[in-house]
Amino acid sequence: MLNEEEQLDLVFRALADRTRRGLVERLVRGPASVSELAAPLPMSLAAVVQHLRVLETAGIVRSEKVGRVRTCAIAPDPLRTGESWLSDRRTGWETRLDALGALIDSPGHNPPGQDTPVRGPNTVEGTPS
Repeated sequence: MLNEEEQLDLVFRALADRTRRGLVERLVRGPASVSELAAPLPMSLAAVVQHLRVLETAGIVRSEKVGRVRTCAIAPDPLRTGESWLSDRRTGWETRLDALGALIDSPGHNPPGQDTPVRGPNTVEGTPS
C-alpha cells in the first residue's frame, strides 16, 4: 500500500498532462469504453491506452474488461486525497493573506519608503475616520 505522499505524487503526476485531465473530466460524467474515450482525441488508440494506464497506476481510474470491451470509470478516493492536500494549503494561504490584509489596514501602518501613515479613503486630514 502506498503512503499518502507517494499517492499524492502519482495523482499530481497523472493530472499534470492535459490529455489525462480531459479523460478524467469525461469520466466524471460516467463510465466509458476506451474506444469512446479515444474517439474525440487526435491520437492513436494505443496512445490513449497509455494515458489510461498512467491514470490507473495513480488509482484515479479503474477499468474492467467484459468480452472485448474495456470500460473505464473514476475511482474518486485518490482525487479526494489531492483535493484535501490542496485545501489544507489553501487554508494556510488564506490565513496568512488575511493577517497581511489586517496589518496593511491597521492604523498607522507605514509601507516601506513612505514616511506618513496610510490614510483610508474616508479620512480627513487631522480627523479620524
